[in-house]
Amino acid sequence: MFCHKCGTQLPDEALFCMKCGSSLTAAPPTAGAPKKEARAEPFAPVGVTQLKCPSCGAPITPQFGEMVITCEYCSTSVVLGAEGWRSVQKHTMLPIGFPDRDAILARMHDMMIVGLLRRHLQDSSTLEELKLTVVPYWVIPVSARTSIVASDMAAQAGQVAATAAIAGILGAAMSGGRGRGGFAGPMAAGVLLGTSRGQGSQQKAFQANNLYQFPVVAMKALAEYQPRDYAFDVDDRALFSAGSFPKHIPILNGDVGEDDAKYQAKALVDQLQSDKAHRQYHMIQQIRTELDLGEAELLHVPIWFARYDHGGKKIVLIVDGHNGQLINSLGLG
Repeated sequence: MFCHKCGTQLPDEALFCMKCGSSLTAAPPTAGAPKKEARAEPFAPVGVTQLKCPSCGAPITPQFGEMVITCEYCSTSVVLGAEGWRSVQKHTMLPIGFPDRDAILARMHDMMIVGLLRRHLQDSSTLEELKLTVVPYWVIPVSARTSIVASDMAAQAGQVAATAAIAGILGAAMSGGRGRGGFAGPMAAGVLLGTSRGQGSQQKAFQANNLYQFPVVAMKALAEYQPRDYAFDVDDRALFSAGSFPKHIPILNGDVGEDDAKYQAKALVDQLQSDKAHRQYHMIQQIRTELDLGEAELLHVPIWFARYDHGGKKIVLIVDGHNGQLINSLGLG
């Protein structure tokens, strides 16, 4: 089987393209036809307390607040939306790349000794908890286009320096050459304010375009560990199968639905674009970001959680169990 959009060769049983994400269950779009998001029809109404898996028929009993549930028999996932329970169209996982406790501790040691002040941070800290858990994330494709109007700092600095020099000369002349006396201070301030009001010619327009596969953690209890500027290695993902993980590793359900995840992704990407713009440009006059969101994907990721005590201060590390990269930290500074 080949993807009708990008031509990638896929397994015959694939439901969507692993490269571009196109649904393979719908007919290929015709030229000029509007794109429609693939969305399964609800199979159970809102408020039911017992479900049957739409794939294997096994019983599914949602716990209070759960909105994303994975069938423990066939690994099918369902999500609760405004219309009721429906199947998750795209459900994938990342394999465990660091299953060994010693290997992940070595990675964390490297993270904690960055910088001279942290050379002995791990050695002087007590490991209180270390666990591996498979956590659900909604991965939202986001196209962000940010328009920026900012001042040309080089030109502005030159003009301010020239203005200050002229003001100093005028001030000295009006004070009769008596150094800092007379009207030098007020005169300089007046000239600078006037120059600031006339900075229209110093403004330039910039464009910052970025594509994100933005992850939103699907559990409210883990909201403080929400990735800010991190992307999972989605090229390594595979179709989800609970049997691919050892039985002693818990696979979590979620209580953040797809619609809420998209709302969060928009707000977080908008803030991320703003932060990047303010790091790159100075004296921003205007900034506006337009966002387009693609079809959400449920991605289960192995996550290592480590908690240290460092002289009474708690340090928490959240590490991607697939590639060993630090997702975020609390208390590390």
